[in-house]
Amino acid sequence: MKLKKIVRNENVINKKKDLEFIHSIKKFPVFMGTTDKRIIKDLKFDMNFYIGKSNGVVQLNPILPFSIIYKESHNSGLVGKLWMEHHEKFSYFIKKFNPKNILEIGGGHGILSKLYQGKNIKTKWTIIEPNPSPIKGCKAIFKKKFFTKKDIINFDYDLLVHSHVLEHIFYPDKFINDIGSALSNNQLMVFSIPNLKAMINRNYTNALNFEHTTYLSEDYLDFILNKNSFKIIKKLYFKKDHSIFYAVKKINNFNKFLKINLYKKNKNLFLNYFRKQKKIVKKINQHINKSNKKIFLFGAHVFSQYLISYGLNTKKITYILDNDKKKQEKRLYGTKFIIKSPKILANYDKPLVILRAGVYNKEIKNQILKEINKETSFI
Repeated sequence: MKLKKIVRNENVINKKKDLEFIHSIKKFPVFMGTTDKRIIKDLKFDMNFYIGKSNGVVQLNPILPFSIIYKESHNSGLVGKLWMEHHEKFSYFIKKFNPKNILEIGGGHGILSKLYQGKNIKTKWTIIEPNPSPIKGCKAIFKKKFFTKKDIINFDYDLLVHSHVLEHIFYPDKFINDIGSALSNNQLMVFSIPNLKAMINRNYTNALNFEHTTYLSEDYLDFILNKNSFKIIKKLYFKKDHSIFYAVKKINNFNKFLKINLYKKNKNLFLNYFRKQKKIVKKINQHINKSNKKIFLFGAHVFSQYLISYGLNTKKITYILDNDKKKQEKRLYGTKFIIKSPKILANYDKPLVILRAGVYNKEIKNQILKEINKETSFI
């Protein structure tokens, strides 16, 4: 099947045609979730990385339409103690501004609204989301659609919220500009975004992919906000490598120039990142080849897809493990592997788990060792 694609030959920050090719991951799965369809239905596409010579922004090109990569939800941000802590902390951050009527872009499962409205029952909350899957007890009003500028014009709200949405936007400058042109001076925008700079520095494999198509580090985000007449009122870091919370409002003046050119710095950063991924997989394969234990791979997500695409030896892997019950007994898209609950590790003698889940490693490891099988070892 020939996939429709979106060509981004221009630098997404300054619109210059100055992109330089730096890396490609061939035939990468286009969806980072699970499926119950036949493997013959899975689609793959080359993931090509480019860098802007004028400012160092790294972006994928070409990219794939929302209709392909977001064909269904994969429950991102719903499972795990760390995600719950993020939502709690972000809801407290929102509370600082005492909103009465909130409009959220991309609320997905509605867990943030549930947490907030549970403590602030008089606050109204509306969510614009193409694939809504509201959790039990969510009282927010859902509008099933992709967000457009028209959705926020003349809407009665005092605070616009989005959490881990901006990194999914193909043209972040236009997105911020559209919001800015529709907001009044007494309306705020509050959002959470992954700390991509920290994630790349730590070699996390969920940083850039077909969903996160631009290296929207803090440097570029601050610039885009400033360029589009937003003033940062408050900024808060959630963990050292997870998220950054922003609260911004409209101002009348701005600086449209990025003060530093990050081309050389970011090119070296990403070339080292890609080399490191290959070394990590090579080291994992050495452990796999020497081991006589039952081997499992954790994460029905892009973490595992990355490892497999970089040459992970999958011949001795029994199952992929994941805590999300909605993923269990399905297949990780782009692979042959069926997903099982990590609870099955209790049935094995000294199992070995391949764990490369970034910021979630510690939480997952503690869960397995303390609650399931204390004799589990990890790569």
